[in-house]
Amino acid sequence: MNVRKAMFMGSWYPGSASSCEREINSFLGEDGYAYIPRGNFKGGIVPHAGWYFSGSIACNVIHCLKEERSPDVILIFGMHLHADSPNIIMTEGAWETPFGHIVIASELATALNKRFEFQIETTEHFTQDNTIELQLPFIRFLYPDVQIVPIGVPPSVRSLEIGKVAVEIADQLGLHIKIIGTTDLTHYGRNYGFAPEGTGNHAVNWVRDDNDRKIIEAMMALDPERVIGEALTNQNACCAGAAATAIAAGKQMGSEKSHTVGYATSFDKSPGDSFVGYVGIVF
Repeated sequence: MNVRKAMFMGSWYPGSASSCEREINSFLGEDGYAYIPRGNFKGGIVPHAGWYFSGSIACNVIHCLKEERSPDVILIFGMHLHADSPNIIMTEGAWETPFGHIVIASELATALNKRFEFQIETTEHFTQDNTIELQLPFIRFLYPDVQIVPIGVPPSVRSLEIGKVAVEIADQLGLHIKIIGTTDLTHYGRNYGFAPEGTGNHAVNWVRDDNDRKIIEAMMALDPERVIGEALTNQNACCAGAAATAIAAGKQMGSEKSHTVGYATSFDKSPGDSFVGYVGIVF
């Protein structure tokens, strides 16, 4: 089987299985996360910065999705795309992780490709994008036998139908699935060309309590159209299409409630005039 090489292993996250396992166990043992009542969660929203900054939030969200029956497939929506970008998917092969490769659920991916127009990525030709790859060691460790369908979706209401139809196809194939959407929040400061509130603590508070809060509330309300609109208006999500499509898929599966697992900014770990917001949500 052809395997897609992990491009961020050893830099954005550890390069060995033993080091990844230590990090994961450390993340799962951290205090400070909201109590999440046990439930049959359909999916979640995770950040995708390097593990040092946001790995703990992502890991704890993905762990919240565990239940007695392990999923057959995890649909994972991500990628840094613009509103006019194409839809992107892998339909076969596998993806490298420090714990071994994860196989693409080709039957589901191929069926979805027949319903929508996608740009196909292969194990040899693909976009070097961190959003999905950063989640794969968590998935491979917590769900050793699961397969994935990695999908890039732009911030457009057209993307929402992809999430809904993917759930319908999975149901037709008799697959038990979970959903993950990955986005970081406000990219603030000179490094990102976005600093409407100047610098210092005032700017950090504005991002946390105002700009990020707006899109978090839209996600918590399970309102995918509002998520996309918020991001396009206020620059408070870099992959709004992924988050919105994941929510649309979750609602197709019956999600009605959401819980915030945790929130942080890169300023918490590395104070400076440029920083990024992160949130973890399950639904």
